[in-house]
Amino acid sequence: MEPIAVGILGCGTISDAYFSSNDQFDCFEITACADLDQALAEAKADEYNITAYDVDGFLESDIDAAVNLTPPAVHAQTCQQLLDAGKHVYVEKPLAATVEDAEEILAMADESDLLVGSAPDTFLGAGLQTCRSVIDSGRIGEPIGATAIWTSGGHESWHPNPDLYYDEGGGPLFDMGPYYVTALVSLLGPASRVTGSVKQTFSERTITSEPRNGETLNVEVPTHEAGIVEFENGAIANLLLSFDTHGGSSLPSPAFEIYGTEGTLQLPDPNHFEGPVRVRDRDSDQFETVELTHEYTAGRGAGVADLAYAIRGDWDHRTNAGLAYHVLTVLSGIRTASAAGEHVPIESDCRRPTPLPPAFPDR
Repeated sequence: MEPIAVGILGCGTISDAYFSSNDQFDCFEITACADLDQALAEAKADEYNITAYDVDGFLESDIDAAVNLTPPAVHAQTCQQLLDAGKHVYVEKPLAATVEDAEEILAMADESDLLVGSAPDTFLGAGLQTCRSVIDSGRIGEPIGATAIWTSGGHESWHPNPDLYYDEGGGPLFDMGPYYVTALVSLLGPASRVTGSVKQTFSERTITSEPRNGETLNVEVPTHEAGIVEFENGAIANLLLSFDTHGGSSLPSPAFEIYGTEGTLQLPDPNHFEGPVRVRDRDSDQFETVELTHEYTAGRGAGVADLAYAIRGDWDHRTNAGLAYHVLTVLSGIRTASAAGEHVPIESDCRRPTPLPPAFPDR
């Protein structure tokens, strides 16, 4: 297929992971970038031998699709600008800062007959696709439940500009939650209702990373968040995500597991594309490492490729906005449930993504 021309809007820390994916697939080519900081865009353009634009020029450029890496608080605004300019969009997680903002994105994409995809795309990797093969084969029987834990002391210890993690659209549930919940939806299917409790432990955070060491941030979102997610198939998942734990470990994760009537599946870190994948059968006293059934372990770019295939060919768009919207309603529902002290029904529906072939078509 003819590669689609892709531009990157937002040249911050995560952008290098996308720029470096340019050589991984033949279905897209990154040709342009833009940022409110023009000097930053020009530096990335020089580094990757592409064209830098200001934002207006980027919107008027001849790219087919844009990778939107702006802060979550402006995802709705920037996605709508890109759609209005006739560009397909792949946006970093979460899809938007609020469910209402996400609905505006979906409505505009539908009106424009354009595709919107959203991170995370890690469920397309070899690790989680192998987990899908294990579940679909029936090896662990009927899924009963799951546990997902991710804990840290906060991004201000390493990120040069951690503000967005504590602004609207941030917090551990919206930052790291999409990896875990997207993985679970891809493996177990749609969620039906949620409940949970969340808290904001500190109203201010002090940056200890460079170059802003010593600056203080105001915290606008919860930073320790626990939820229970019930799925339509009857499985129940426990989630714990925190920016407030010191000494807690997320590498390897304390627990990311799915429990079935015939065994337990240990999943890999959903922030990455590779394994290992382990299974303990009900009659065994130890876990067995499962051979990976899929090939892709190369990192960011799979979701952009997924969008490109969907634009140009007969391809099931797996990282579609409907999936991202469903995940956002789950995450937002946990916070709503905490405030209301009740279960919250998940009224958005989504189609469980179909399994990938063992290898992407052009790799």
